Amino acid sequence: MISPILEKYRQIPHQPGVYLMKDAKGKTIYVGKAKDLKKRLSSYFVKKSNHDAKTAVLLEMIKDFEIIITSSGHEAFILESNLIKEYRPRYNVILKDGKNYPLLRIDMNETYPAIQRVRKIKNDKAHYFGPYSSSHSVNKTLKQIQKIFKLRKCKNIQFRNRSRPCLNFQIKACLGLCCNDVSPVEYKKQVQNAILFLKGRSKQVVKKLNARMMAHSSSREYEKAAQERDTIFAIENIMEKQVVVSPDMKDRDVIALSAKKGRGVISVMAVRAGYLIDTTHYPLDLGFKEPDEALSAFIEQYYKNTEFLPSIILLNQEIENTEFLEHLFTAKKQKKVSIHVPVRGEKRRLVEMARINASRELEKRLLKEEEERASILMLKELLGMDRLPTRIECFDNSNLSGQDPVSSMVVFKDGRPDKSGYRKFIIRDLDFQDDYAYMYQVLERRFSKDPSEMPYPDLLVVDGGKGQLGMAVAVIKELHIENRFMAAGLAKKNKKKGEKFDKIYIPGRSNPLNTSQAKKALYLLQQVRDEAHRVAITFQRNRRKKRAGL
Repeated sequence: MISPILEKYRQIPHQPGVYLMKDAKGKTIYVGKAKDLKKRLSSYFVKKSNHDAKTAVLLEMIKDFEIIITSSGHEAFILESNLIKEYRPRYNVILKDGKNYPLLRIDMNETYPAIQRVRKIKNDKAHYFGPYSSSHSVNKTLKQIQKIFKLRKCKNIQFRNRSRPCLNFQIKACLGLCCNDVSPVEYKKQVQNAILFLKGRSKQVVKKLNARMMAHSSSREYEKAAQERDTIFAIENIMEKQVVVSPDMKDRDVIALSAKKGRGVISVMAVRAGYLIDTTHYPLDLGFKEPDEALSAFIEQYYKNTEFLPSIILLNQEIENTEFLEHLFTAKKQKKVSIHVPVRGEKRRLVEMARINASRELEKRLLKEEEERASILMLKELLGMDRLPTRIECFDNSNLSGQDPVSSMVVFKDGRPDKSGYRKFIIRDLDFQDDYAYMYQVLERRFSKDPSEMPYPDLLVVDGGKGQLGMAVAVIKELHIENRFMAAGLAKKNKKKGEKFDKIYIPGRSNPLNTSQAKKALYLLQQVRDEAHRVAITFQRNRRKKRAGL
């Protein structure tokens, strides 16, 4: 670490406060808090031997820092929160914001409320549930809700303009509100039951439905009674799969963090009325954070983005500012919320269960990262590259008989899709079908950009054989960037010729590379190529629909 920083560090007092880490451009990349600034910053600038490789690289980015002394740890906590909102430092993100984690939304102010997938909580008095860790988990929940309660699935504009019921009504997956005379009051009762179900109040829902079933039966409304009976059976079927983990039948969230090699997984077990109804895993990079800091930041962000707050939150390790968080959550819930780390008994067993889940999920993710790195290393050796292909860009074209030609660019970083780097191109001034001309135009447009705006890849991949690779090489030579990165073409196997594998071509070689001993490398390029193809096809289809006015 450079001497000016060490000199600055020596002047830091043993007092509570906030510190701001800055990079070479003076940009704040991390904001942290500490009860003892001197002690906390010593872990960055003095005791460097215990850092993993990733954290060591991050520390190299720190070229300056500032401190703000506060009168107490609680004041530091509040100031840290405000500074994070102001600067939005990239390494303070624990639970990604609403753009990444989906939620479910129900607005009871609508005449016929629908359950919607959203990415951000608004101050609109609607009910929000989540955040869910993936699209798969939110889709699974949504499917359960709609199957049981038959809420409308269509968007508002479709709902208002339908002239006859859709297929969902025909298969009895919807009540057909768009065309049938359904009482808003009766429908909202269904929605309220769905809300109770999402909150984990399945027993309460069943009790209400039993009462309604008996009332319909007494009034000889046997068809309605049968509908209530079917709903009860569906809910009870789900309840049978839920496990009773808490004999006191209270609501609580059990949260555990497992950390290793600069990575972490936080597992959240939702216990409602004694039943374990859900376990969700949230992966994270620790970055500059200590595990207790990461857990504290997660808890604050998680409950800011969810409507339901249990009265008890159990953790597997102590965190700073427990009292402040309890005060914050109690004010939000308007009922006492307690956070503590149990040391024995049934609660400790729950916490240990969450920790084991987090540890297993972390090991699974670390193993996947190792496999991805092995694939990148194998690809480097296969292509004879002088550096790892950490950033891979792949291009693919799509058109329909020459109409609406488009192209896609996808980016893989460290063997995984980096969707923030994806780009889509509309082919210009070419009213005839020519895949080579499309590729030439798109590559020229992409690599004419200043590398400070969009960095060059380590490896450029084009979907196609020697012809498309030739177009890529021509663009690279024309722009005089021959030595900036490597290019390769990936062509599909010819089954008629008995070919067993897709073929990889590189410049200066007429025959494809032998991939029989490099299956992982080939599989990685196939993943990249298939993703580029998916994005291009989807973009072209949407362009076609837009032109047709659909």
